[in-house]
Amino acid sequence: MTCSEEAEAQFAEIELLLSMFPSEEELQVDELSHAELRAYVEGSTHAPPSIRPHFSIKLKVENPAVSITLLCTYPTDYPKVLPDITVRCSVLTRSQQMMLHSNLNTYLSENCIGDVCILSAVQWINDNAQTYITKSVPVSDPKKEDVLMQSKEIFTRLWIYSHHIYNKIKRKNILEWAKELNLSGFSMPGKPGIVEDVPLDNTWTEERTDSLRKFTGFHEAIFDTHGTRGNHMDLGQLYQFLSDKECSNIFQMYFGIEGR
Repeated sequence: MTCSEEAEAQFAEIELLLSMFPSEEELQVDELSHAELRAYVEGSTHAPPSIRPHFSIKLKVENPAVSITLLCTYPTDYPKVLPDITVRCSVLTRSQQMMLHSNLNTYLSENCIGDVCILSAVQWINDNAQTYITKSVPVSDPKKEDVLMQSKEIFTRLWIYSHHIYNKIKRKNILEWAKELNLSGFSMPGKPGIVEDVPLDNTWTEERTDSLRKFTGFHEAIFDTHGTRGNHMDLGQLYQFLSDKECSNIFQMYFGIEGR
């Protein structure tokens, strides 16, 4: 049994991308899915990949200088169907990102069905992203700034529960976005997954904000793992960690049991 033409096209495109974006700062390919795809295409296994190949590409556009990340995942039938592409950019609102993503998909649907198209997507982003970014970059308005300075101070702490956080690219994105947004807290990979997000009112002074934080910086917290796949975190250690940060009430809120 030979591999499918789709798998060969997927593998060839990833190899081309790796040659064009040699730096990990530009291209990050999920190692496990890539290895499975390689084994299938080269014939060392007859089993199709169990994980859909996925990777991220970071682009930089100028005027203004902004980073844009493309998160790409191959469906089994790609390139007969379009890849799943998500566009991330810190200066774009959710609605602007949705509009950019919709227009990108329209372009790919009209021009690339049946052919590999990641480079076409990259080129389209390079050519068109500026239109969306220019609309989103705020212009300084002294009157509005005065109003903001008079606004009520608010400090928000948000706990987000995720069933699991396994994917290396997603884990890296969490840490990168937290740094870009100046968040403090932690994320816990494995199962269960927890993310703490602390959005800040931009009228606060840095000193007053820091005095309310439970955490210094944002990092990934890993406790003793167990389970058949080695991906379940020790909840006892998680409880102790939260207690040390005076956040032990969160444990019972999420898991419905008293920690110890």
